[in-house]
Amino acid sequence: MKTASKLIALLIISSSFFQGCATAPVNNKSPDSLYKDGERLFQAGKYEDAITQWKKVRETYQSPELSTKAELNIANAYFLNKDYIEAAAGYEDFRKMHPKHPQADFALYRQGLSYFNQIHGIDTDQTPVKNAQSTFDSYIKLYPTGANLAEAKEKYRECRDKQLQYELYVGRFYLKTDAYKAAIGRFEEALKMYADASRRDEVLYYLGKSYLADGQKDKAREVFGRLTREFPGSAFSADANKALAGI
Repeated sequence: MKTASKLIALLIISSSFFQGCATAPVNNKSPDSLYKDGERLFQAGKYEDAITQWKKVRETYQSPELSTKAELNIANAYFLNKDYIEAAAGYEDFRKMHPKHPQADFALYRQGLSYFNQIHGIDTDQTPVKNAQSTFDSYIKLYPTGANLAEAKEKYRECRDKQLQYELYVGRFYLKTDAYKAAIGRFEEALKMYADASRRDEVLYYLGKSYLADGQKDKAREVFGRLTREFPGSAFSADANKALAGI
């Protein structure tokens, strides 16, 4: 009886297994067909669906050429879908795997844009600014004749300006909370780090105010004088002159 019961149980299990196999969907599409499906979805703006198809191409391991194209297109789809964290990772992976690819420079530029598009206000995490600046700097150095060189330089300058804005934001906070020496240190460092950037007149003005608040009148006079000499048309020059008159 026990033997008969075991035999019946095995037959039931086997039947269930084969039924499952019979109903399971089988994907017989070639990598080329999957890739073209992804292209059609991409053109229709269905980026997530396109990514799904191109991931299948990549996972077939049958066509290195199509897999490489799919990898870059996946990053492009993430970018256009505004999934910038995933896009940045996708472009970085593509460059690591294919450093000599003709589209490696494009991938590096788009990686920088992916970081840049994650930037928010100056009172938030500045990691995207730093990542974007570093990436655009790499592009400028690696591809001095690159197709996106002018855009990379412009974005690099914007990143530096945003970082300087952040330094001003922190320095003004220290000044407002009477942490004058901390403010002085922040503004002095900003002048050194961003000697070729805009907003230096603003840095000089707040540095002068910080010296004055800290009781260092001679240094305040020196900084305000420098501001009025170097930036006579600055919006901060009038206030600097008033401060000089009051010292």
